[in-house]
Amino acid sequence: MNWTSDHSIQYLKSNPMNKKVKIAYCIPSLYYPSGMERVLTLKANYFAEHLGYDIHIILTDGKGKEPYYKLYPSITTHQLDINYDELYGLSLPKRIHRYWSKQKLFKKRLETCLNEIEPDITISLLRRDINFINKMKDKSIKLGEIHFNKSNYREFSDNCLPGIIQRAVKQYWMWQLIRQVRQLKSFVVLSHEDAAEWTELNNVTVIYNPLPFLPEQQSDNTPKQVIAVGRYVPQKGFDRLISAWSIVNKKHPDWILRIYGDGMREQLQNQIYELGISPSCILEHSTPDIVDKYCKSSIFVLSSRYEGFGMVIIEAMACGVPPVSFTCPCGPRDIISDGINGLLVENGNIEGLAEKICYLIENENIRREMGRQARMDIERFRIEPIAEQWKTLFESIIEKNKDL
Repeated sequence: MNWTSDHSIQYLKSNPMNKKVKIAYCIPSLYYPSGMERVLTLKANYFAEHLGYDIHIILTDGKGKEPYYKLYPSITTHQLDINYDELYGLSLPKRIHRYWSKQKLFKKRLETCLNEIEPDITISLLRRDINFINKMKDKSIKLGEIHFNKSNYREFSDNCLPGIIQRAVKQYWMWQLIRQVRQLKSFVVLSHEDAAEWTELNNVTVIYNPLPFLPEQQSDNTPKQVIAVGRYVPQKGFDRLISAWSIVNKKHPDWILRIYGDGMREQLQNQIYELGISPSCILEHSTPDIVDKYCKSSIFVLSSRYEGFGMVIIEAMACGVPPVSFTCPCGPRDIISDGINGLLVENGNIEGLAEKICYLIENENIRREMGRQARMDIERFRIEPIAEQWKTLFESIIEKNKDL
């Protein structure tokens, strides 16, 4: 074969099923620092180190690039060398032709790889492999997990096409997705809100994303600083947050908003200048030491138009920082108990967002109590209970499959 497989020392540990459970994940790459890669690495590492699972991660892109997040030594990665990123920048006709050629190659190499690994369970993260994962001839049980929500799965980004064609293509994608997901043994979503949207399916399970850290240090909720975290892209709605902050700034000019992220900075910076709030609204670069930034803040704000889950909410809560969030789909309503461990605002209500931020600024005791409650409530998102739910799911479907 002309693609590579990286092997490492296997970590041996018994499990309750008296058999080393072998799991294969399918994901495009691991070199990019986004939420899906981060969560997969966190779970895979825990499964390998603490449950003794034999974990394999199958990749299509990023050959020669190191994973951004460190993998546990026993985890094996398999690079299929498909390189879908080569499609970017091509004209639409060329992109379509090359895409189908790569899909054919991917299907062939994935089947060969799975037959070599012989996993008990293969998990699709609903990327390009979902189009044929159920056709694989290997004997593994097929599961799916989605790190987006149904309404925004595969947002169409080719704006050179008329809107009617974009809508038709997205409808076809969704029809194809549902057809494939229906055949999976189980389909894991990140929130009960999103689960309710998949009315066409009867194999949906809800398992939250695990918290990546639970630091000893916490905010004392006294700094006059509000924090937001995320990529500078339209999805994150920082344009909405900046508009809300222009209202907050008039009442509380001594408070500062810091937004940590990278991406489309120029447009947001221009908005800040136009509103005349540049001294109190600062765009910061992303940082690996985000815990320290949370702990130096008193309020966290999520202004997203949509989310798969909203990991940054539970990160802030873990640091004792109360969140103020739009009720965007999906995640915030699963995480935040309005008025208890944070505040919810109708999605898109900029004046309402400003009002809730001002409320916490003006009520220090309430802010501190919400921060304390947020830290307590975050226990349910720790990796241990989340991993136990996955373990129960794995053992259940393996046991059921024995009876077939």
